[in-house]
Amino acid sequence: MSIIFAAPIPGQSLTSEPKNLPFERPPETADPYEALNMHIDHITQPKALKSAFHFMEEGLDLVSLVEGVLRSAVMAGKHSLDVSLVIAPVLHEYIRGLAIDSEVEFKEGFEEDQEEEDGIQYQRDSEHALKMLREMKKEKGMPVEEVQQEPQEEVMVEPEEETEVPQGLMARRI
Repeated sequence: MSIIFAAPIPGQSLTSEPKNLPFERPPETADPYEALNMHIDHITQPKALKSAFHFMEEGLDLVSLVEGVLRSAVMAGKHSLDVSLVIAPVLHEYIRGLAIDSEVEFKEGFEEDQEEEDGIQYQRDSEHALKMLREMKKEKGMPVEEVQQEPQEEVMVEPEEETEVPQGLMARRI
């Protein structure tokens, strides 16, 4: 079968029986405490904990791990999305504490940490690319010149002029 025809036909979801999937029915629990206990019981099982730590050591950040666990529980009909939003910070801190106690290296996954990490990774990638380029030129017998990064010019931002803001009942804001 071709990949083109593997996609669902438009309107196909309207032909299936309503409330056929677990997340379309009422959740098993609406109590955040009950849902949190369920997740804690599951994550403290040795196999689940080993898998979580493995993914964290491989570079999966903690925020993505918690979101994935909670999203899969919503899809399975265990609890609602609202309950996920309530228990997410608590589950995050619980798994974080387990990882710290087990001396697992991991990333939190918050934007500030990620921006800093992305900048460092970009610098490493560009240095690695320049090194590879030099090695390729040496292998082909081409002259290798040292590439220096050019300083970036500062962009001058001019202050905006103050404009009169229309006032009144029918004033239009754009």
